[in-house]
Amino acid sequence: MSRKPSPMDPFLARALSALEEMEGKPVQAGGKTLPLEALVPSPQPRKRFENLEALAESIREKGVLQPLLVRPLGDGRYAIVAGERRYRAARMAGLSEVPVRVVELSEKEARLLALVENLQREDLNPYEETVGVLALLSEDLGKPVEEVVGLLERMRKEKRGVAARNVSGSPEARRVEEVFKALGRITWESFVRARLPLLRLPEDLKAALEEGAIPYTAALELKKVKDEALRKALLEEARAGLSLRELRARVREVLKKEKAPRPWHREVGERLLRLDLEALPPERRALVERKLKELEELLG
Repeated sequence: MSRKPSPMDPFLARALSALEEMEGKPVQAGGKTLPLEALVPSPQPRKRFENLEALAESIREKGVLQPLLVRPLGDGRYAIVAGERRYRAARMAGLSEVPVRVVELSEKEARLLALVENLQREDLNPYEETVGVLALLSEDLGKPVEEVVGLLERMRKEKRGVAARNVSGSPEARRVEEVFKALGRITWESFVRARLPLLRLPEDLKAALEEGAIPYTAALELKKVKDEALRKALLEEARAGLSLRELRARVREVLKKEKAPRPWHREVGERLLRLDLEALPPERRALVERKLKELEELLG
């Protein structure tokens, strides 16, 4: 995918250019290598590393073809900025060292570069991508993720004309637009509409998304089902390959049943289960007991 840095934060623009330049660049003979024990993985939004065994087998045959990007931490240790998947596969392949490219970066620059690198991955699932984009904006704007979410939602309301224009056109709003344009994956409007709702998913649906077991469109459909048992059953069907069209039809059926008025006798029965006869006034208690005995005789 072609990446075209925009006139945004200078470091982020350089990071996108550097990553594009590094793509497919082979390991140079005589280049620097480091033992795996000296490398420290960095926190990142990517939770899954698929097909590691296949990559490990390729590394056994051909070695690591692209150097890992690392930064010095001191005491002979280096933080992995880009290339954790290769690092994990190299461990599986039994390597003791890997080729690296050492760069001098601040901690913030390293976090930004790692986030940008991960957000270029084609196999990053929508939930991981959502978390990654918000983390990138949080770092870039110097705001907590919660405030970034609030800014995005406010921008969309103003864009739709349902809120007064207070943030649109501000430096922060322009920076948000520049970041999304530079990443080139999704517009900020689409991100707010389709991706932010993923943050409010029940934990079982988040876990399924992180595993890559269901598409995010299926997760948003399943979110509509409030009954946990029914949602779990439908989730298992979605995991087994139920199409989105079929899933939507099933969800519509469930929602119709949820909206249907409950039979009045069930409501009365539940109220009786909660009834505390001892708390009733004497006259009312006597009346209720009499009616209950009549009902018992009728049903018996």
